[in-house]
Amino acid sequence: MTVLEASESIGEEESEMEWQTLQRVILPPQAQMDTVPLYVDMGAAAGVQLPTTGDQDKRDAKPRTINSVTREAHAEDFLSRSSMSVRPGERVSFGTYFNAFPASYWRRWTTVDSVRLTVTTTGTGAIIVYKSNSRGSLQRVDAQRVEGQTTTDFDLTLKPFGDGGWYWFDVVAGAEPVVVRGAEWQAPGPAPRRGAVTLQITTLNKTDFCLNNLRLLAEDPEALEALQEILIVDQGTQKVSEAEGFDEVKTQLGGRLRVIEQSNLGGSGGFSRGMYEAVANGSDYALLMDDDIVVETESILRLVTFADRCKTPTLVGGHMFDLYNRTVLHTFGEIVNPYRIQPALPSEDAELGHDFMVSNLRQTPWLHRRTDVDYNGWWMCLIPTSVIREIGLALPIFIKWDDAEYGLRAKERGFPTVSMPGAAVWHVSWIDKDDLVGWQAYFHTRNRAITALLHSPYELGGRVIRELQQDDFKHLVSMQYATVEGRTWAIQDLLKGPEALPELLSTRLPEIRKMLSEHSDSSFQPDPDAFPAPRMAKPPRHGQGFSRPSAALLVPWAVKTVIRQLIQPVVESSKERPQANVPHIDNKWWRMSQYDSAVVSNAEGTGASWYQRDPQVLRRMLAESARLHADLLARWRPLSLRYKAALDGLTSIESWKKTFDEHTVSDSR
Repeated sequence: MTVLEASESIGEEESEMEWQTLQRVILPPQAQMDTVPLYVDMGAAAGVQLPTTGDQDKRDAKPRTINSVTREAHAEDFLSRSSMSVRPGERVSFGTYFNAFPASYWRRWTTVDSVRLTVTTTGTGAIIVYKSNSRGSLQRVDAQRVEGQTTTDFDLTLKPFGDGGWYWFDVVAGAEPVVVRGAEWQAPGPAPRRGAVTLQITTLNKTDFCLNNLRLLAEDPEALEALQEILIVDQGTQKVSEAEGFDEVKTQLGGRLRVIEQSNLGGSGGFSRGMYEAVANGSDYALLMDDDIVVETESILRLVTFADRCKTPTLVGGHMFDLYNRTVLHTFGEIVNPYRIQPALPSEDAELGHDFMVSNLRQTPWLHRRTDVDYNGWWMCLIPTSVIREIGLALPIFIKWDDAEYGLRAKERGFPTVSMPGAAVWHVSWIDKDDLVGWQAYFHTRNRAITALLHSPYELGGRVIRELQQDDFKHLVSMQYATVEGRTWAIQDLLKGPEALPELLSTRLPEIRKMLSEHSDSSFQPDPDAFPAPRMAKPPRHGQGFSRPSAALLVPWAVKTVIRQLIQPVVESSKERPQANVPHIDNKWWRMSQYDSAVVSNAEGTGASWYQRDPQVLRRMLAESARLHADLLARWRPLSLRYKAALDGLTSIESWKKTFDEHTVSDSR
């Protein structure tokens, strides 16, 4: 064979090679122009400048961000969900959250080792391809001039992306506009069979959110085609099936929608129902989603496409953006600190609540490091049914820690979790909630301890018992007696052993709500005038207010505070009227411990409750807390063995089936 013949043969093989779409470039709907920075950057390809000198101190210095001049996007430039116009002489970058290609994730977790970027354009200009490394350094890869109607291909390797990094491209227009008709990141070779998906939403009186997401799915035929079934597990009193507009959207979904109404079994019961039904109907994946979200429907295709190509069965989750500030990414991935059994960020550089409006992907170095996680929140998480068959469903623990425990359990059995960039929902962030007080405190306390009993690698659970008791102290000196009573019940129920969990699943919440109604600190009034006007009989010294004690003085300060609260009589006037109105943002334990009485607003801003100090209640609850935590410490080892031995039975398909049979109200199959 001659050189010419060999060259022609290679060219024919490349032209005949199959290329499968991994990720499409997408653009925001016209109704969501506030999310533009997540899709395109309207500016130059500025990024991060890293030190290049050999001096160690300078190489370890913090990278310097190079800010570029940006401009506002024009709504009329967005022609469709896949097409936009770049104005003459201007530049648009697709190095963004939804459109850059997370190369390091594909290299680490899938069988894909190279990709092709295909861009279809009309007009005269240029396409420039960039990549980054794990430090966030921007590197030019290739460039092509385009003219007329053109499809331009760039073949790119994934080899350099061991620890992090992305690919992306910019489009620069010449004297005339350049229209990007579409762009895709593709993989060579035949595509694996696309896995069938059951998308499941657990809801409790969030009918408007549910219907909105169903309409979004109905309007996206590609995402809808990937779904074998859409399952709503309705555990509320305001039924989705009875809501206005339900029949219409059900028709639009072409027979894919099914609604199961069951008793309120919490998130763990609702999501376990989704897992159970996905296994039963033969799906390859269960896609779990919260009810109070807005989904970027393209995310569904991305999760399934990624999971289909993973080397081993893998849980693949989407990220969570703030529903009320839509360019803010709540978290880029989470791990569980094994010593504390508390959620934590995977790296020191990562931050909660990153705003892409303030700092884009190219300007934020920590976003370029691959983030490996222990679990993904069940606001959006794709779980292979092969994993469900092997490790079971969620623990029957109602809410809190069910997703984290499941991720840890899967990891221990050899099934990793990936929090996938470019796949996300918008959800109310935790900043606007306070679920460590009130009815949810019971579940936080009990389920954190259960997770520690099951998965802590440290003797006696590391710091868990100590921190649980410290938290009791903080709540008690803050006059949050209802919260502490709930936490007391949590430890009591924990000590009963794993056998008690299934029965508590449907019964404990009503009992907790009844208990809360008997405490003034958990009885909320929406009207501020429902409480007497505050008056402080003895104001703070020199008008200085209350300050947090330093670390060196914390222990003696805490001892003094507890003694004072135990023996000092309550100021009589504080029984008739509060000493202060305290906004939720100022509701700190070291401040609240200085009052005898205060009206405190809740995190949502919808009401307030009256905190009142009671030395007798404090004395009783402190003693009970000390006794219970001492008992937990003494029984930790045998209790851990009991929970571990019971885990497979509690989470089995057979065990959950009995629960579902007992609590199912209706099934629209």
